[in-house]
Amino acid sequence: MITRWRERRAEASATAVAVPEGRRFPPWPQAGRAQRGLGAEGNTAALASARKTGENVSMASQTGPGTSRRAAEIDVDEARKAFFLMVGFIALIWVLQVANWADSYRLDTDYGILSRSVSRLPDIFIAPFLHFGWDHIEGNSGPLFVFGLLAAYRGVVRFLGVTLVVIITSGMAAWLFESNGTVTVGASGLIFGYFGYVLARGLIDRNLIDALIAIVMGLSYYYLVTIAVPGAPAGISWKGHLGGLVGGLAAGWIFRTRRGRAFRQARTAVEPGATGTATTAVATTGTATTGARTTGTATMPVPKGHPRADLYKELDDMGL
Repeated sequence: MITRWRERRAEASATAVAVPEGRRFPPWPQAGRAQRGLGAEGNTAALASARKTGENVSMASQTGPGTSRRAAEIDVDEARKAFFLMVGFIALIWVLQVANWADSYRLDTDYGILSRSVSRLPDIFIAPFLHFGWDHIEGNSGPLFVFGLLAAYRGVVRFLGVTLVVIITSGMAAWLFESNGTVTVGASGLIFGYFGYVLARGLIDRNLIDALIAIVMGLSYYYLVTIAVPGAPAGISWKGHLGGLVGGLAAGWIFRTRRGRAFRQARTAVEPGATGTATTAVATTGTATTGARTTGTATMPVPKGHPRADLYKELDDMGL
């Protein structure tokens, strides 16, 4: 009997694999395999699959100070790109303003948004870079830089998409709803769009800091609200401003992040009793939990009838 037990132990040890932490688990007796409905070949396949799963889980669980530091470096890098992008943006509109002024503002007449003129419709992509005078560009430069930087510092590529959406909505609002023969230029529509985007991004992505920053900066430039509603002073295209604001709010939804949705789906997937069957979940840190939610870590649910469910249960009982 002792000899047969040693033979079974040697056979089971030959199939042992390393778990994510690099430790070995003791082999199961042959009777244990029979109770679980797994033969020697099935047990070997299950252990090999567990090793593969463990490797994948270990790779997914590499979150620590190094990963957080890398994420912070990426954020800083994006903020640096956003800063230089907005500096270049402001420099561009000032260079165009000098050229426009030197040419007696003919650029405004030739490339401004002329309401309901089909041939001038493409000018909606040029008009935001032009201004009617020095006071006009001076009033726009400050809020354009601030709100543009807030909109761009979380991702320059996404910011370019937001800018395109806002240019279209603001330009189309001015082109459709301004009086016949009215020429509209200026970056005010972009300012309102960036403001709306930062506010919507904070609310939709549940980022309180972004939402508070948008509100505080909006109050700092409180006059923006007074020129985005009917009754604004003559000569101000409040329709274009309102169109930009709507475009910014829409861009906040279009370019929203999916982290919140993914977290809710992962959390719901491991709730016990959701489908009337018990579940076994393995956390990404390599710790097994049965029928319970794992807080703060993503989980991989395993149905009760899964061939590896008993394996994970054994790992859990051994504290692995």
